[in-house]
Amino acid sequence: MNEIQAHGIYTANETRDILRISDSTMKRLLKKGLVRANKIGGQYRILGKEILRLVSPVIERDAVMAYQRVKRSIKRRVTKW
Repeated sequence: MNEIQAHGIYTANETRDILRISDSTMKRLLKKGLVRANKIGGQYRILGKEILRLVSPVIERDAVMAYQRVKRSIKRRVTKW
């Protein structure tokens, strides 16, 4: 397998093969928005940096922490009203 290019564009099948997951798992990840993708002509296209985000625990941890900070910030603003 070649190196994943951060700015490369991959199909859903290529991404599935890279991640070594089943078709149904890939579809579920796309449907739930866990894999960010653009749909072009009825087919999904996924950036390499999105694949790298999925396979890198450090990047994923940082993303989760950032999400939680935003969520807490929104919750504080809503409760102040």
